[in-house]
Amino acid sequence: MANMTAVTYLQFDGNAKEAIEFYKKALDADKVKFLTFGQMPNPELSQAEKEMIMDSYIEFSGNVLMLSDVLPSMQQTIGKIVKGSNMLISVIGADDETNKKYFNNLLEGGHLIMPISNVPWSKSFGMLIDKFGVTWKFNSDAKSFIDDCNN
Repeated sequence: MANMTAVTYLQFDGNAKEAIEFYKKALDADKVKFLTFGQMPNPELSQAEKEMIMDSYIEFSGNVLMLSDVLPSMQQTIGKIVKGSNMLISVIGADDETNKKYFNNLLEGGHLIMPISNVPWSKSFGMLIDKFGVTWKFNSDAKSFIDDCNN
């Protein structure tokens, strides 16, 4: 069986380019690539739809975040894209300094849930909702805490 990796995939309602630029800066991205709907043959799309992001990925600190826009015609089938619905990104295993840096970068224009702090289950834990409505949880000791509780 091949190795598999799960990544977080964010969907947007027309502002994926703005989100790409924000996450690129906030996470000190190593690599950013994207493809617009206009780069694919589809003459039926409006000019605005052709400029929307069809697929993208952002590499940072050995991680991958993917995102795209969802065309209005696709939203008629799958449902309207609702800001912040049923999704969060959990950053685990980072040291306190890295957690604080990314946390503060992502908090710009967002909403604080819990500041980065030392809690019983983690030396560096915090939560926020970024300006795009995406919830982020930082937990430096998530894996070791889960492992310790299962022994």
